[in-house]
Amino acid sequence: MRALRTDDPDELGGHRLLARLGAGGMGVVYLARTGDGTLVALKVIRPEHAADPAFRARFRREVRLATGLTGRWVVPVTAADTEARAPWLATVFVPGPALAEAVDGYGPLPAYAVAALGVRLAEALAEVHATGLVHRDVKPGNVLLALDGPRLIDFGIAHDSGATALTAPDAVIGTPGYLAPEQVRAGGRAGPASDVFALGCVLAYAATGRRPYGTGNPAAVLYRTVHEAPDLAGLERLPRELRAAVTDCLAKDPDDRPTAAELATALALEPPAAATGETAREAAGETAAAPAAGPVDPRVPAPPPPDEATRMLRDDPAEEAEEAEETEEAEETLPYLAAEAAAHAAGEPPRDPRDWLPSPVLRLVAERSARALDPPPRQTVLADARPPEAVETTAAPANGGGAPTRRRFLVVGGSAAAALAASGAGAAALFATRGGSGGSGGGASRNLPTHVIALHATLTGDRKAAGIAQERGARIAVARHNSRDDARFRLSLVPYDDGGEAGRARDVARRVLGERGVRAVIGPTTVATLREAVARYGEESMAAVNVSVDTDEADVNRLSAPSLVGTRLTGAYQAHPILDYLTRVHGVVRTAVVDDRAAGDGARGVVTSLREAPPGEGEVTFHQVAAEAGFDSAVAEALAERPQALVFAGDSPARAAACARALAAAGFNGPRTSFEPMMRSAFLREAGAAGEGWVFGAQYTAAEQAKSKAARAFTAAYRERYDEPPPRWSAEAYDAVGLIAAALEALGGGAEIVPGQVAERMVELSHAGVAKPLRFTRDLTHTLEPDRAAFLYEARDGAFRFLGRHDQVK
Repeated sequence: MRALRTDDPDELGGHRLLARLGAGGMGVVYLARTGDGTLVALKVIRPEHAADPAFRARFRREVRLATGLTGRWVVPVTAADTEARAPWLATVFVPGPALAEAVDGYGPLPAYAVAALGVRLAEALAEVHATGLVHRDVKPGNVLLALDGPRLIDFGIAHDSGATALTAPDAVIGTPGYLAPEQVRAGGRAGPASDVFALGCVLAYAATGRRPYGTGNPAAVLYRTVHEAPDLAGLERLPRELRAAVTDCLAKDPDDRPTAAELATALALEPPAAATGETAREAAGETAAAPAAGPVDPRVPAPPPPDEATRMLRDDPAEEAEEAEETEEAEETLPYLAAEAAAHAAGEPPRDPRDWLPSPVLRLVAERSARALDPPPRQTVLADARPPEAVETTAAPANGGGAPTRRRFLVVGGSAAAALAASGAGAAALFATRGGSGGSGGGASRNLPTHVIALHATLTGDRKAAGIAQERGARIAVARHNSRDDARFRLSLVPYDDGGEAGRARDVARRVLGERGVRAVIGPTTVATLREAVARYGEESMAAVNVSVDTDEADVNRLSAPSLVGTRLTGAYQAHPILDYLTRVHGVVRTAVVDDRAAGDGARGVVTSLREAPPGEGEVTFHQVAAEAGFDSAVAEALAERPQALVFAGDSPARAAACARALAAAGFNGPRTSFEPMMRSAFLREAGAAGEGWVFGAQYTAAEQAKSKAARAFTAAYRERYDEPPPRWSAEAYDAVGLIAAALEALGGGAEIVPGQVAERMVELSHAGVAKPLRFTRDLTHTLEPDRAAFLYEARDGAFRFLGRHDQVK
């Protein structure tokens, strides 16, 4: 959702325009409000297209066809003017994301959501086909996800099965990858079975995150559709009947596919996998037990109760143990179903049928619902203003500052607040906090400019942990800022997921740079995606705040990316906290370094730092261990030099544990130290008692173990929202938002601020964050000052215990 531009109209056909929902080559879609307060999506066609008689004829047909549809799962047209110079139509506003955005952003849907999606879209198509129409463009981008179910949209290329085509006879209408084989063949016409084929592709994509006929060159995709079998890898996690239904939809021969009505009936009779735990057991390779009583969908008849023999089997302890083991194995591969299977095993009632979407998508729906109630103010053209001087800022605690005296709930669509509470997200969206007792104060109650912060992160896939942690920490910071009575502007956080892929990172960067309201970017969160995206942000002077990536490893810096601001130390400073610890806390002047040659370049940097700046300005000896070799010999050689402390330079937790065992066997009890890459459970497990007392330097804080008032408040806010302690990098992302907000504040907070100003001002500030103070060098590199920017942990009692910021450890 973006602000209206100065050239956008205020009103159209009795609708007050509120914001831009999207824009493309064909026109602009606005969020608008009718005279009675109803929100609608209003699509306006560009005049140059409306001047084409054939285009206008297609538009008239879209309005006519969509107006005649009244089913629950289609989006009706509420008003239109097909004869205006810029024709337009209005439909009911659906605040949820498109299926494509949900799956690309958060991963495949769980089986229960796929089943619900299938039955409801099949019902929508059955109604469309009953009126003699064919949609012809069923695809993930034309399916919107609402709290109560999906909505099928965009009947712009639908046609009457007996109508004369308005396009060339050989034209292929639709989207490659979702077109049926008969649509691809020259002269082939689309029929109801073509929509069923497309629905099968949509359901396969929803369940697996993969297009069944691949991506890439459209001609290649069309060829695979006609001549090759679909790629259904990952579909095996669905219940058997649901898999069969999706596969039947993808039959090459239209006559072999079910009708939409038959598909809807078949899917409605399918017991819901989420309530029965069937999918979890099937994924483990076993036959499902009898389903739990009570259907998810009220239209689904309850399955028969189990007989007495079945009950006896289920009460058998050995059977229960085996089932628990199977469920545990399935949960490892089916993260969305873990909670569902656990609830079923505990005998809890089936899920509410309204909660048909997983929590991350419910959160997105709820947030967009709230944003629709508070659209961004219209953009204005302002004269260039001279920004005020730089200021010193202090981060207010997460629940500090204008502390809320009450919590107000904005109920959107009946169950949105409940959905948001269940997902643990979006207080800035639906839960609005205010300081004081009301009145004119409070950032959200005044017409303030809104500045968007884009979170470019890896939110799905194997490397999503840092991205999710940063998104959550940033959301808490945004909510805190927007709850302030003295706020001069509002913040909005918009997440973008690159899946950890460099190619997607390029696409995300282009999308972010295309959004006019974005003032700064936080991220990306992996080496490959940062390397790929940050140069593009630099080319457009977009302020980019790196929270967690070692820019030395990514080979990027402020010189190659002028708008980059890093709030973590680079790899060149990895040894800094250990050097300070050994020198200041232990007074070490003789140090031995075990140099593991199996390690990568990061360890070489540590060795170089210790050679150039030894602890206590004393002596350092280096003892190399060949890759795959043991540590007994090197440890004996090191201890022969009578060191006061030992440093392990490597990147393998298992190899560090082997070094720890060798030191323990040799009886060395002096300070034993290493670095964050070794802080993994493998070190604790394999080192055992030998690992006790080891100290590690790291770049992130542990807010739940920190003692400062701000850290305690942040931890409380995080626990309240997400019901767990804040993970690493969440507090750092909270501080990144604070730094951006401080820069906006220093620039006056007005709508005229541009991203390049934010990048320049951030490096001039001193910002006292929750994790650490953020100050930057005054040279061309503007790197983070290292004196108070790293942390120490100690292995103690089978865990990594937070000691504190390295300069505060005594």
